[in-house]
Amino acid sequence: MTMRSTAETGSADEPLDLLCVGLGPFGLGLACLADPLPDVRAAFLDRRPGFDWHPGLLFEDATLQVPFLADLVTMADPTSEHSFLNWLKETGQLYSFYVRESFYPLRRDYNAYCRWAASRLPGLHWGQDVLEVRRPSGSGAWQVRSRDDDGLEQLWWTRHLVVGAGKIPTQPKALDPAGDAVLHAGDYLAHQDRLHGQDHVTVLGSGQSAAEVVVDLLEDPHGPAVDWVTRSPRFYPMEYSELSLELTSPEYLDHFRGLPEDQRDAINRAQPQLHRGISAETITRIYEALHVRRAAGGRAPVRLLAATELVAAAPHDTRTLLTWRSIETGRSRETVTDAVVAGTGYVPAPLPWLEPVRAQLSLDGAGRLSPDRWHRASSDGTLHVLNHTEHTHALTAPDLGMGALRNAIVLGHVTGRQPYRTERGPCSRASAACPSSTGAPAPPRPSRSAPRSTGAASCFVRWTRSATAPRCTSG
Repeated sequence: MTMRSTAETGSADEPLDLLCVGLGPFGLGLACLADPLPDVRAAFLDRRPGFDWHPGLLFEDATLQVPFLADLVTMADPTSEHSFLNWLKETGQLYSFYVRESFYPLRRDYNAYCRWAASRLPGLHWGQDVLEVRRPSGSGAWQVRSRDDDGLEQLWWTRHLVVGAGKIPTQPKALDPAGDAVLHAGDYLAHQDRLHGQDHVTVLGSGQSAAEVVVDLLEDPHGPAVDWVTRSPRFYPMEYSELSLELTSPEYLDHFRGLPEDQRDAINRAQPQLHRGISAETITRIYEALHVRRAAGGRAPVRLLAATELVAAAPHDTRTLLTWRSIETGRSRETVTDAVVAGTGYVPAPLPWLEPVRAQLSLDGAGRLSPDRWHRASSDGTLHVLNHTEHTHALTAPDLGMGALRNAIVLGHVTGRQPYRTERGPCSRASAACPSSTGAPAPPRPSRSAPRSTGAASCFVRWTRSATAPRCTSG
């Protein structure tokens, strides 16, 4: 195997214009918007072998909770050839999507669309594990070292570095002793048949993913007994109202950015129904499945337990013994189960490769990357962040519809011009959270912080199992 040419990787003297680490929907959207720009030489690295977003939860009837307009490009460039509508046209599905009369794509279709877009783009490098980032002179080009699946290391040089890494599954440490009896909800479909054949399954968590797993288990007429347990005080419905959706607007972001760090964190903690709840359609299906089981008589029982914390897990013959504590009463109880599905969400992926340049990054009091209003997290504005930013950018951070607008801003920094026009969103609520448009800050004038290289361009969703799902604010 030979090393790549500097046309792909850049060099210390002629770096790439942009290098992005991470190819989830936000990084892939950045690649789509960078593709037609003649003054952007770009590369995109990801450790995975290819794009495949949450394959363990691709239920056949699951839909996104955001409209198709929140695709990889449309909110920045409705004319892009990489749009969801163009994918429908290219694959012969546009008319059937029109007749279906729903803004909300099947999640399988969204994944297929993203894979289609990825297959059309140059500059995507899969199987690249980023090892470290350095800046030998403390300024100028960033040096990125990666290793591919064959163990070959490669150096990349870039004027602008973009952190596009996403999130990884998390589960309570108390489950560690349970070993193979535990799986994360993100891996559910790979184990679906085995779980349906068990006598008893315990599902942890009360978000949409956990609820989808519960629906799948309950609607099987021969399915297992199910315990559904959450630490939350109750099983929250997702908040979908238009006034709440305005919390994803640029105007609300301007308000949120002006608050102290501890207050921003407190606001995020106080709004679980905005990003960790369950769709109304899914709740209806769960309640209907519970009614059918009760009416059938003799069917495997189901228990829903809120405000209940897992304390310990231990092997118990061929099964698993779980110990619980009521958060409200302090009382303990024990249950025995055959399998545990942890629908306990995701946390930001660690970024050890940024440690060598940590002193050059903008960090908050908790040591987290702290990008400015325009997504820049270094003193000279050449490191940009697409993810990991709920603490600085509220619900706009995971919202798929905001991804294209964020990428347009990043490309403005990279090119020194405005390749895509951005706009303000509506904010009709009468509160300090919605300043007038005349008082809202405008994007800074793009500028190049280092001489650019020459050459031609080389360039986080919730969903519901209903074809008429309402829109959701987070990805």
